[in-house]
Amino acid sequence: MTQMKIPVVRNILQANERLAAENRKCFDEAGIFVINLMSSPGAGKTSLLEKTIDHLGGRIKMAVIEGDLQSDFDAARIQKRGVQAVQINTDGGCHLDGNMVQLALQALDLTGVELLVIENVGNLVCPAEFNLGEHAKVTILSTTEGDDKPLKYPLMFQLSAALVINKIDLLPYIDCDVQKIRQSARQLNANQEIFEVSCKTGEGLPAWFAWLEKKVQQTRAR
Repeated sequence: MTQMKIPVVRNILQANERLAAENRKCFDEAGIFVINLMSSPGAGKTSLLEKTIDHLGGRIKMAVIEGDLQSDFDAARIQKRGVQAVQINTDGGCHLDGNMVQLALQALDLTGVELLVIENVGNLVCPAEFNLGEHAKVTILSTTEGDDKPLKYPLMFQLSAALVINKIDLLPYIDCDVQKIRQSARQLNANQEIFEVSCKTGEGLPAWFAWLEKKVQQTRAR
């Protein structure tokens, strides 16, 4: 049985890579920097997006693809801030894939867009396995999830260009060692940027905004 499953999984991933490559070509030709935002449910992806839009929205034209099992709550939150957002409902699927993103792009006007954020389904496993054509994967880990997650779910942290440790305002009230998170994440990927932030208080967010703006500027200069 195992021998029969391996080719099927390989074929699915290979097909996804082809679609992701098509997406990447579209992004590059349009001069858009694209991030794949990943985390477990409730870590703060949409809250981080809202703060980012509020800070960068006047200087960088953004668009958002929202992925979730059901509902359009997150897309509605983004649209209220004057940013294009399209919702993908996976109907039980645990991740987005290249085909879903390709279809969602048809509902967006990418004219002038410089930053596209794909908010993936809340899950620390499957989203890391599927390339969407993005330029950078970004993982959000909230302090309330504990400091053991990088070593328990290594692939996501290995592949991420940046790690955002959110909800640091709660550190006085919970058992979480941020330095342990940093050490584990560095062990898995020594090159990733790490930001300690609170979307509630705003602490640490300027460094995240600066990193993102720099990436957009680098894309402009190509």
